[in-house]
Amino acid sequence: MKGIDRGRSAGIGALCVLAASVLWGTTGTAATLAPGVGPLAIGAVAMGLGGLLQAIVAAPQITRQAPRLRDQRGTVLLGAASVAVYPLAFYSSMHLAGVAVGTVVSIGTAPLASALIERVIDNRRLTRRWALAATLGLLGTVLLCVAEATHAADDAGEASVAATLLGVALGIVAAATYALYSWAAHRLIIEIPSRAAMGAVFGLGGLLLVPVLLVTGAPLISSWSNAAVGTYMALVPMFAGYVLFGWGLAHVPASTATTLSLLEPVVAAVLAVLVVGERLPATGWVGIALVIACLAVLTAPTPATRRQQQPPNPAAEDDAGDPQKDALLPAAGSVRWDGVALADADVASAPRTADPSELL
Repeated sequence: MKGIDRGRSAGIGALCVLAASVLWGTTGTAATLAPGVGPLAIGAVAMGLGGLLQAIVAAPQITRQAPRLRDQRGTVLLGAASVAVYPLAFYSSMHLAGVAVGTVVSIGTAPLASALIERVIDNRRLTRRWALAATLGLLGTVLLCVAEATHAADDAGEASVAATLLGVALGIVAAATYALYSWAAHRLIIEIPSRAAMGAVFGLGGLLLVPVLLVTGAPLISSWSNAAVGTYMALVPMFAGYVLFGWGLAHVPASTATTLSLLEPVVAAVLAVLVVGERLPATGWVGIALVIACLAVLTAPTPATRRQQQPPNPAAEDDAGDPQKDALLPAAGSVRWDGVALADADVASAPRTADPSELL
């Protein structure tokens, strides 16, 4: 039954991250509806106010968990600093390189950065399944980038190419900081309730963004449309999206969560075509198909998971305790729904199942 519960938990976590990714995928298109607002102001109001709101809602939990948070202050500070840098780099990347490319680079390279962090710091072994999914996702993001960069060169020449390249560089910075705060939040959630962990990391990151908002945010209150965009960004993709993301991180590792979030650039690219009016060459659509294939590989239940989810066999219960037959049963920690092997030795460090009351 433990295997069944763990597989179901990973499935719930994956769905939460995918739902968050859909919300995040709307941010680039929403930002284009306020053209007079710069990318720094958009990033500061979105992640800044969204983060502060998370901290306010989670204030009772943060207070109760204050001693544990102080014990983990290095991880909290790393996550908060990454939260502050990420939106500034992300929205600047989209401003310079376009919605599709900025989103694709920022989110598309995050799984590799996350995997490197987990491998170096946590010594986590990644499965072949995850490697296949990440390869498909990375190839898809590269094709999307090539398609958009070629389109930019055809339309506006060298100046546009230079802007696209700078946007790509900022996208890589965004990917690294996204991976860092995902890792930090996941590490905290292992020992601390998710609301307290996410509220502390994103609340402190929001505080760091307040000066940026004060300096650059005047256009946000210059018109009702700009104010509406800022309010939407803070409440829906940032507040609601990161509540869902924290929910997901309570069930799956950061490397899996960042890989699942590859759905975000797909949503962003499709909305950029349908709403913003950007054109996406055929290679870009092939890239989108590869990212969808990546998600399918990563989220589909494995044969081992399906076997563990089958109703118990009464005849098998009669054999319980037989050493010879016990040796034929799958190991308790062999569930691979989320693409990462969880051996028995890893159970202590595996993400705990969150209390549903923590997730509201």
